[in-house]
Amino acid sequence: MSDMRPKLLIVEDDPGLQRQLRWAYEDYQLFIAGDRDEAIEMLRAETPDVVTLDLGLPPDPDGTSEGFATLAEMLKIKPDTKIIVASGHGARESALDAIAGGAYDFYQKPVDIDELGLIVRRAFHVHGLERENVRLAETPPESRRVLGSLVTGAPEMMRVVRAIERVAAADVSVLLTGPSGTGKALLARGLHDASPRRAGPFVAVNCAAVPEAMLDAELFGYENVPGRIAQAKGGTLFLEDVGDMPASVQMRLMHLLGASNADPARIVCAASRNPEELVAEGRFRDDLFYRLAEIVVKIPPLKDRAGDPVLLAKHFLTRLTRELGAPLKGFAPDALAALDGWDWPGNVRELENRVKRAVIMAEGKLITAADLDLGEDGAEAGDLVNLKAAREAADRRAIRRAMARTDGNISGAARMLGISRPTLYDLLKQYRMQA
Repeated sequence: MSDMRPKLLIVEDDPGLQRQLRWAYEDYQLFIAGDRDEAIEMLRAETPDVVTLDLGLPPDPDGTSEGFATLAEMLKIKPDTKIIVASGHGARESALDAIAGGAYDFYQKPVDIDELGLIVRRAFHVHGLERENVRLAETPPESRRVLGSLVTGAPEMMRVVRAIERVAAADVSVLLTGPSGTGKALLARGLHDASPRRAGPFVAVNCAAVPEAMLDAELFGYENVPGRIAQAKGGTLFLEDVGDMPASVQMRLMHLLGASNADPARIVCAASRNPEELVAEGRFRDDLFYRLAEIVVKIPPLKDRAGDPVLLAKHFLTRLTRELGAPLKGFAPDALAALDGWDWPGNVRELENRVKRAVIMAEGKLITAADLDLGEDGAEAGDLVNLKAAREAADRRAIRRAMARTDGNISGAARMLGISRPTLYDLLKQYRMQA
């Protein structure tokens, strides 16, 4: 049976300390090397995730030159290795130089086995988390979608998704509200696909796009031509911009829904303006509103979905470069800053249009803020007064944006935020955020 224990490589030239460490690490597959050549050979052959490295290796046991050379060569061969360095020579200066050179952590001799064991366990934990993040970052955008076609990483939208997944199984009418361009049509389609009616038709009607004189015939049919309501039987009828439905059509739809022998499609509606305001203004029937809005789901605007502008922009760029055959490699730093800072009054639709324009017009390999026709000083929304709450909200936004820009890479996000990886993990844990 293969040994499933994590692999730990100890690079140490002191035989007595080798024996002590071998005894202390029975929970790991342990490999011992006494000099640089043995260490590199072990690294190539066994690919350990964590290495403890004594900087005082022969032929320079009283210095650190050989240890730093070993560190550099190891990271060149396997950059994701967590290397914990140790030295009794100029400990503080060596620690700073080692961390700057890519080491994961540092401890000072003489060795405290318990302290070193804690550092080693944490290194394995961090390596596992980073490996999972790399796997997720390398997953095609299509695999990161939720509810079919919706791409998001924002907790605000994930709450919406969970709500829709819950109501999908219940055969109730659903009203999706939110600003224009927030993805209500995608969510309606996702609701249908997650419902027991998924095998039936999904029929969409935009009440604002069909002239008033034709909307009645469009929905209810005429002569021997069936309307959209009949076509959607057994499936889902999606009424977009339902607030623009004329009074005469509202009345007829209410009569149909009130008929005891009616067996219509499940109705899902979308409205950019709160229909309750329209009811209060007398522009929408209150009895029809309560029929169509058994469950109301509110969709947040894009500016309130931290990290999603960059995530969606990358998704659109991947699709559009493939469709248009554009040789673009990604977004320049100023473009990423502009995507994060913009208020997105047109929401996802505006974002997609700007990326499409940039793909067509960009002259370089990277899309710039100018290509997107965006400034970098987008306003930060928010009226928080409590300092602690404001600081936490700012931290959360910054972390989500850094994770989005780096495709979920912890090391890259930590560098962008100007903090260490352990600090970022602590913040993720503190704010109960998932990497």
